[in-house]
Amino acid sequence: MFTLNCKGRILTINEPVVMGILNLTPDSFYAGSRLNNEDALLHKAEEMISSGAAILDIGGQSTRPASQRISEEEELKRVVPAVEALHKNFPGQVLSIDTFYAGVATEAVNAGASMINDVSAGTIDPNLLPTVAALNVPYVLMHMRGNPQTMQKNATYQNVTLEVFDSLSFRIKELERTGIKDIIVDPGFGFGKTIQHNFQLLRELSFFAQLEKPLMVGLSRKATVYKTLQTTADKALNGTTVLHTMALLNGANILRVHDVKEAKEATELYLAYKG
Repeated sequence: MFTLNCKGRILTINEPVVMGILNLTPDSFYAGSRLNNEDALLHKAEEMISSGAAILDIGGQSTRPASQRISEEEELKRVVPAVEALHKNFPGQVLSIDTFYAGVATEAVNAGASMINDVSAGTIDPNLLPTVAALNVPYVLMHMRGNPQTMQKNATYQNVTLEVFDSLSFRIKELERTGIKDIIVDPGFGFGKTIQHNFQLLRELSFFAQLEKPLMVGLSRKATVYKTLQTTADKALNGTTVLHTMALLNGANILRVHDVKEAKEATELYLAYKG
């Protein structure tokens, strides 16, 4: 069992939970996830909450391979009003901000977010990790080589599981020295990894239990699903659910997903299977 202190609200993870993705980007890889106005945002959030999402993750910057980075100022314009609206309409909901900018993290937490999800492990903005420590909120530590613009150019490993594990283990110590208390780990499926690497990480996911941190998995509608099935992201829900089930069987604690209802059903069936 894990507990996360989300600005005074304790999120207990004694069974797998679902994080719903709210994209405020015009260029995220899955077009069906893009939300371009407040009404659409609030409608999608309400749907996710009613389907069982424990966390909503708000992002204003696409981090798909070869995406174009936007400035901190532009990201602030996209996400802060959204966090304010979500916090006002769903005050009891745990909100996560998906960012690698310290300024965005600060403003989003001030607006109502209580978790920070950073794909860069603190390597893009050197001010982010001290900011997270000062804000005293849970932090998602994800593995990525390089940045979203370059990460697929150096996707080579001798043993991807061991190398990702070692990197996360090293960074956990760094985070703890910085003063960050609640850490969630994410192996970073698709971030500087080939499809073969992603399947190896999925097969060997239980290895990461040694880190003794909640384990988050982000496989929803990614290329590992749709390229393997020779389809597209918008037709990858069934394949995503299959991989979510594999992740649950191998120790995932948090599923980060576009489709909350289906992921929640997968967790319920997994729990019934476990008995």
